[in-house]
Formats: sequence, structure tokens, C-alpha cells
Amino acid sequence: MSTPPPLTTIARPWLEMRAEGPIASLVLGRPDKLNALTLETLEALDQSCAAIEQQRELRVVVLSSSHAKAFCAGADIADWGALPPVDMWRRWTRIGHRIFDRLAQLPQPTIAAIDGLALGGGLELALACDLRVAGASSRFGLPETKIGAVPGWGGTARLQAVIGIPQAKRLIFSGTQIDAHEALRIGLVQELALSESAWARAMSLAAEIAGNAPFAVRLTKQLLDTQAGGMPVETIAAGLAALLEDGQEGVRAFREKRKPVFQDA
Repeated sequence: MSTPPPLTTIARPWLEMRAEGPIASLVLGRPDKLNALTLETLEALDQSCAAIEQQRELRVVVLSSSHAKAFCAGADIADWGALPPVDMWRRWTRIGHRIFDRLAQLPQPTIAAIDGLALGGGLELALACDLRVAGASSRFGLPETKIGAVPGWGGTARLQAVIGIPQAKRLIFSGTQIDAHEALRIGLVQELALSESAWARAMSLAAEIAGNAPFAVRLTKQLLDTQAGGMPVETIAAGLAALLEDGQEGVRAFREKRKPVFQDA
């Protein structure tokens, strides 16, 4: 199958979550608007991330689109264009940052499968994923400067972390779009799917990752994110402490209402 299965039951506005074995699929489904993001879609993404965080059997997350010509064309200007500056900051910028950060900090590796347009907030959404797989027809850009705006959902920080500051400046200053081959050349995407859809290749990659030791994969993600400045090292230390005998003894003692007996280091 070269494209995601048709959407069946949409439990959340313009976003469906489905599980296929150890792989969670998040599918953007607002094709008439090229998957332009609204507050309702962002809240649906937030709810989906909360559900995925609690399901240990899910090992990889693939984010894709039901529209072959657009991954996501960005934020819906009809939803934010009329907001006064204070509401723009309070509602759009802060909420979007929080939810994209939540996606980025999922314990499972995440893959964006990009066929068609990934512009503005749509590219920022893809950048919040660990890996990006692009179809041959995909196009990328942060066009905010063309309408007197700036990237508002982590685009400046994540883009420069992925492709470096000079290339990030080139794309953001010019607002230009680049094709899939250019995106691969500068490291914006990690794989280019030429003989299949981005979704099909992303699912194959997800299956390969899901076949590896899940704890090792998650721990490696935290290590890499820590070195990139995206996650405090204390999260790794806290997780390790909970696995050690002293950590388990502390929990047992608390439940049994006694003083814990710790072992020598």
C-alpha cells in the first residue's frame, strides 16, 4: 500500500490516531484546507500525544497526511489572522509551542512522512519529529517573512539545529521554497522516497526501528536530545534511579510504611 488507509472514524478534529501493532499513526485529515492547522487540530495533537505517552506497547510514531499533495500548509490564517497581538501570543504562540514540544519529547521515536507541501507551521510540525522522510513531490519553506511574520512554533531553533544557522537564515530570510532533493542535500530530511510514497517508506523505517530493543531506543533518543539541548539530563538520571535496587526499595518502603534499607554503592 503506497498511501495511508482512508480515514474511517475521526475521533478528533482533523486528526486520526490509529495503532498498527507497535506503530502509532497520526494522520492529518483536513484535505480541503491542505491540512492547515487550527487550535482544534493542535488540541487534538496534544490529546493524541498524551495517549501515546501512556501506551508502552507503542514503539514508533509516524505523522502523515491523508492528502497526497500536502503534508501541512501551515497555520490557518483564518483562525489567527484577526487575533489581537495579546491573544496571538497567549493562544497561538504559547499553545503551539507547548504542543510541538510535547510531540518532540515523546519517548518514542517520531517520523514525519511528507508528501506535498510542508510550509510554515507545517514545516515546524515536521521539525518537531525526530526524522523526516520526503516524497519526490514534497516542497518545504518558512514563508512567514513574506507576510510580515516570523516562525512562531519553534521553527527558528529547530531548523538551525537540523541544518545549521547559515542555511536556516537562507530559508527564513528569503521565505523561498525548496524541493525534496535540496531538502535532502542540506539535511532537512533524512530519506527521499522516489519509488514509493513517503508514508510507505516511513512505515518501513518505523517497522525497522520497532524491531529493536525499545528501552535502548528510547534511552538513546533521550541521550541524543540531551546533547542537543532539547531534554535535561536529569530525566535520564531519574529514570535510571527508578530502575536501581535502591529506587525499588524506596518505593517498597513507602508502600509498606517503613524506613528503607539501602545497599552500599
